[in-house]
Amino acid sequence: MHPTTARPDCHWDGSPRTAYPRRPLRVAATSPSRLLRTGQSGRCRQCGHRIDRYQRFDQRPIALHPIELDTSQIPAPYQWHLSGGIAHPHSDGSAWCRIPHQMLCPDHTPTVPAGPYLEALRRQLAVRTRRLIDSGQFTPAAPAVCETASRSSRDCPAWPVVQLLLGRYLADAPLDAIRCVAQTRNRHRCPQPVLDPSRPRGAWTLLPATPQRGQLTLPATLMAVYDLSRLPYAEQLRWRTQRCPAHAATPGAADLALAGWQVFDPLLHAAHLHTRLPHTRPTRSEEA
Repeated sequence: MHPTTARPDCHWDGSPRTAYPRRPLRVAATSPSRLLRTGQSGRCRQCGHRIDRYQRFDQRPIALHPIELDTSQIPAPYQWHLSGGIAHPHSDGSAWCRIPHQMLCPDHTPTVPAGPYLEALRRQLAVRTRRLIDSGQFTPAAPAVCETASRSSRDCPAWPVVQLLLGRYLADAPLDAIRCVAQTRNRHRCPQPVLDPSRPRGAWTLLPATPQRGQLTLPATLMAVYDLSRLPYAEQLRWRTQRCPAHAATPGAADLALAGWQVFDPLLHAAHLHTRLPHTRPTRSEEA
């Protein structure tokens, strides 16, 4: 037998000494969604099961069940399919489809009967959730409480309404806490905020809460809106894509999370309407 000597460019176990950098994930320039696949998975805060987050055709986020299901077992109103990273609320003609996680989440009670097939899946997820809770591996999140009632009237709203690009959007965090969604070179989410003191800022103003898309007429009231419509188009687009100035100048950088904007609906988001501007003192009549 002859001894086997290790190669000079390898360790004793044969592994290479030089660690080549991993190739970064990239998004095609023609892709409708700039979100990386690694940034779409998560866990439901109510049941602990895995969910896949996607952007809908109307630019709203949606959480889908990660497993494709048989189309013949799913009612037509619950069938979704993916095209270019965008979720569409109908079937694509194939034998498989996706469904919203809300239809199977044990913490949510569906208003419309979903059929025996989906009810069986709901029971399976409920049993798994109970096992995770009993073993201490998962703790359900506390019910969401509107923070606007506990916050001072002088503070910025917890969920501010922002007007930009000829539309109104509801943010999921205060203005100074809106975080960039782009991916850094270390494959982490950018920690920089979108609000930059060196860039032009918007202004708080009172605007009427007008209904949209033929909704019922609301009482004549004014609401506090952070108006960005006077800013340049590029600056408004930076806010809409939720990027810091550095990543806004790098169009090739992919997103690692969905933007937290929701199209503002004065009826659905009535709890987030503010009739006073931030940093203003209430009048004596309001204090009484």
